[in-house]
Amino acid sequence: MRVILCGFGVVGQSLVKLLESRADNLYSAFGLKPRIVGVVDSGGGVADTAGLDSSALVSAKKRGSVSAYAGGRPGMAGAELVEDTEADVLIETTSSNYKDAEPGMSHITAAMRRKMHVVSVNKGPLALAFPSLMELAKYNSVSLRFSGTVGGGTPILDYAKNSLRGERIESFRGILNGTTNYILTNMAGGMSFDAALGDARSRGYVEADESLDLDGLDAAAKLVILANWIMGMKVTMPDIKCTGIRDISESDIKRAASKKSAIKLVAVCDDDLYVAPQDVRVDDPLCVNGTLNGVSVVSEHSGTQTIIGRGAGGTETASSIIRDLIDIRRDMMRQ
Repeated sequence: MRVILCGFGVVGQSLVKLLESRADNLYSAFGLKPRIVGVVDSGGGVADTAGLDSSALVSAKKRGSVSAYAGGRPGMAGAELVEDTEADVLIETTSSNYKDAEPGMSHITAAMRRKMHVVSVNKGPLALAFPSLMELAKYNSVSLRFSGTVGGGTPILDYAKNSLRGERIESFRGILNGTTNYILTNMAGGMSFDAALGDARSRGYVEADESLDLDGLDAAAKLVILANWIMGMKVTMPDIKCTGIRDISESDIKRAASKKSAIKLVAVCDDDLYVAPQDVRVDDPLCVNGTLNGVSVVSEHSGTQTIIGRGAGGTETASSIIRDLIDIRRDMMRQ
C-alpha cells in the first residue's frame, strides 16, 4: 500500500513512528504493509516511489521541514504532491480550517479524483462538506475514512456505527472537546476562568486560534461528523447552533455544584443540533473530567450507552489512522 501524507506535525510524525514499531504485527495480523512514498509540510516536501525512511523524515522535520530530507523540495505544495505522486492512499493531517477548509479540501478532492482512498484527521473539509465528499468518494469508488476526527484514539465513530448495527439510534449527546472540558473541570476545582485557561495554554491544550475551543467550533465540527455518520443526516457547520464557554462564571459553577451537577460543553443531536454549556449530573456516566471525551448514544431497544476515552494526542490519533488503513486494506482486497 503506497501512502502519501499531507501534513507532518505531531500526528504525522507519531504515525510514521507507530507504523515502524508495529510493522511486523500489522503485516502478520492484517496483511498491512504501508510504504510512505511522499510527505509534504508547510516548508516543502519529498517523494520517492521506493519509499521514504521514517527516522530520516522525523530527523528532517527537526531541521525545519521534510524538504530537508535527501532529495527534498523546498516550497513543494500538497496539491503538487497529490497530482504528481502515484499512491493508493492519501492521509490528510493538515490543520482544520472552518472558513473554507483549505488546503485540506483540495488535497482530499484531488486525491479522490485520482482514485486514491483517503484517511483524514482534518475536520474542516468534513465539517463544511461532509455530504458532497461522501458522494465524491462513492462516485470514484474509493473509501473516505475519518476515525481520528472524533475522539482521537477512542473509537467513538466505529462504536456508534458498527457496534449498534441493527439498532435505530434516536439521539446522542457528547463532550467532544477536551480543552473546554479541562477548563471547566479546573473551574469546578476552584480556579477562575482566566486561570484555568492559562493552565490549559501552558499544557499545550489550546488551539492557536482559541475560538475553535472556547466558542465551541471544534465541538460543532465533530457534531456534524457524528450526525452525518451515525444518523445519516446531511448537515454542515452552518446547521449547528453554537454557544461556547467564555461567559461561564464561578457563580455558574457553584450553582451547578449545589445541584450535584457540573457544567460541561455538550454537543447534542436530537430534535435539534447544537453545542452549548449544560448542567450534567455528577452521577451521569457522561460527566467526565479533565481532557476526556465521551458520547452517550440512545437507541430504540438498547437504551443509553456511553463510550469514554481520550480525545486527543499524537499517538492516540495515529492509532485511529492505522485502524482506517486496515479497513481500507480490507476493502481493497474485496475489489
